[in-house]
Amino acid sequence: MESKVKCSHILQKHLESRNPNDSYRNKKITRSPQEALNNISEIRRNLLENGLSNFGKLAKQFSECRSAGNDGDLGYFGRNEMQKPFEEASFSLKIGEISDVVSTDSGFHIILRTA
Repeated sequence: MESKVKCSHILQKHLESRNPNDSYRNKKITRSPQEALNNISEIRRNLLENGLSNFGKLAKQFSECRSAGNDGDLGYFGRNEMQKPFEEASFSLKIGEISDVVSTDSGFHIILRTA
């Protein structure tokens, strides 16, 4: 079993997210959970149709995590360092694979495993 993985992600926050106003974009989050889910689902569809090479560009453009400034790169992390649904999805991915939409207390994510 692997002890660490390296992932990038794209996050869409919503009104019910943990720290909804602490966004990389420095704007107040006003969208509903359904709107956030629609947004992240559309971003995922775009990636599947147009290729994962755009992941970093889309993270910079749309992610509301501070990692957006680094193309969504979260670096290496181990077990018990991320919220459980995020960790489970990350460790289940193969390198170069993206997750389904993952819901955590922070919002909705798409995760790309990079190492």
